Amino acid sequence: MRAARFHAYGGAENLVIEQAPEPHPGLGEIRVRVAAAGVNPIDWKLRSGALRQVFPVDLPGIPGRDAAGVVDEIGDGVRGVSVGDRVFGLGGVTGASAELFVLSAWAHTPAAWSDEQAAGAGLASVTALSGLAALGPLAGRTLLVEGAAGGVGSAAVEIAVARGAAAVIGTASERNHAFLTSLGAVPTTYGPGLAERLTALAPHGVDLVLDTAASGSLDDLVAIAGDPERVATVADHAGGQRLGTRVANAVNDSALLAAAADLGGQGRYTPRIERTYPLERIADAHAHAERGRTRGKIVIRL
Repeated sequence: MRAARFHAYGGAENLVIEQAPEPHPGLGEIRVRVAAAGVNPIDWKLRSGALRQVFPVDLPGIPGRDAAGVVDEIGDGVRGVSVGDRVFGLGGVTGASAELFVLSAWAHTPAAWSDEQAAGAGLASVTALSGLAALGPLAGRTLLVEGAAGGVGSAAVEIAVARGAAAVIGTASERNHAFLTSLGAVPTTYGPGLAERLTALAPHGVDLVLDTAASGSLDDLVAIAGDPERVATVADHAGGQRLGTRVANAVNDSALLAAAADLGGQGRYTPRIERTYPLERIADAHAHAERGRTRGKIVIRL
């Protein structure tokens, strides 16, 4: 199969397109013929070697954790899915930027979603849903999302609106404010003076805060919320543990993916794609992702 691989840790220029061995599903897994794969921060961090002490990669490595495509092989013990079904989901921490990828968690792709949108939904949706679940019920409450224009942040905004939040305020650079408004959020800028800006936007205060940015703002977010238990982070685990906030992890959970797909089928959650690259330009996609401040997801098309 064709795949993007890196034979040594380093920059995006280390990525090459070449033939690689085909993977096969094990117990409780399925394999998809990949139509599109997401590009996430963990992908370039693994490729660069920044996470080698936590997640060492067996080289050569294939970047990518989430993908969408058509089922072409089913492992033992799997029910409810058939060869030929369109699905999206998650596998291991590597392997998705290839023609074939094994999923350990998946859901059927809503008819309204393109392959690129489905590929952008996997990791972003489970991360957003896990962070929101850590905060408890959203109905009637005011939520602040730090880093609301990114893949996880934009998913969290739409899901929170769908689940009845009274108001969702999102921080982002000014160029992304119209984008946040289109998602149903009240936009504001991040950084110094946020508490004062929120006083005007939410006179009765902010009930809950979800940090998706790891921008070093967690101390300020706790002060804004008034209680670390009203703050969840999916991005700054060390800071969250230090401050006593709720900390949520992305997990390979088919139930969370199904919840995202259900909202997608209702037209209440649409994964936002900033840019799509062909597999041959995956180095450009990684470089784009490393620059940060994306608006939605970056996706590789196979």
